[in-house]
Amino acid sequence: MSRPDQILLSDLLRHRVRCDQGLDHGPGVMAWMHPPVHRLLGWVSRPSALRTRRAVWRLDQWRGLSEQEVFVKGPSAEADLVTLERLPTLLEADLLDRHGERLGSIADLAVVPATGQILHYLVSRSDPRLPGSSRWRLTPDRIVDQCPGQVSTALTELDELPLARSSVRQDLLRRSRSWREQLQQIGDRAGERLEGWLEEPPWDEPHDARPEAWDDDWGDASPRRPDRPSRSPRSDGGDDDPDPWI
Repeated sequence: MSRPDQILLSDLLRHRVRCDQGLDHGPGVMAWMHPPVHRLLGWVSRPSALRTRRAVWRLDQWRGLSEQEVFVKGPSAEADLVTLERLPTLLEADLLDRHGERLGSIADLAVVPATGQILHYLVSRSDPRLPGSSRWRLTPDRIVDQCPGQVSTALTELDELPLARSSVRQDLLRRSRSWREQLQQIGDRAGERLEGWLEEPPWDEPHDARPEAWDDDWGDASPRRPDRPSRSPRSDGGDDDPDPWI
């Protein structure tokens, strides 16, 4: 068993803590971090649901990870709930844009277990406890200022951040936006072609293609009825010749 190269805090807190003495110290409940340098120092587990005391573990005590348990070495430090509530954290803090308007909240973070360095935070637009909600990736260099409960950025909207995990609703909105952009591009191309066609000069008709030239060359092309032949005069005094047109 070995530690992964990086892990989400939520995945770490889902595991139960087991020490090198084989004792179960309960599941993780919160993070122990140092926000000014964006570093995770450790995490806190709950050994018993009836006791108010919590076990605090340093990150360098982490030795291995299984599907359901995280293995640590050495004893933990005990702390009460009042002390733990005073620990600074950026989790569940409001994310503000450049105008001070709320964009979402910090729901999770990705950390390197070997050093405790926080690679990025995950931002949720709605309640992070809702299953299947979208997550946006916020790197520490995008943070302008921070204070307890608030993180200020120079963002104008949440979509400026890369999307780490999208919900069904977010996928539908993204596809609809892509379809609208494609339809707009098709309309712009059709408009440019129409404008180019209207700006072209009219075709020059050849001289011999005009109706006047046809009349000169072909004359009167209207059909005519053949002339009625004249009656032949009598030369021998006999009967008149029959008229072939009757």
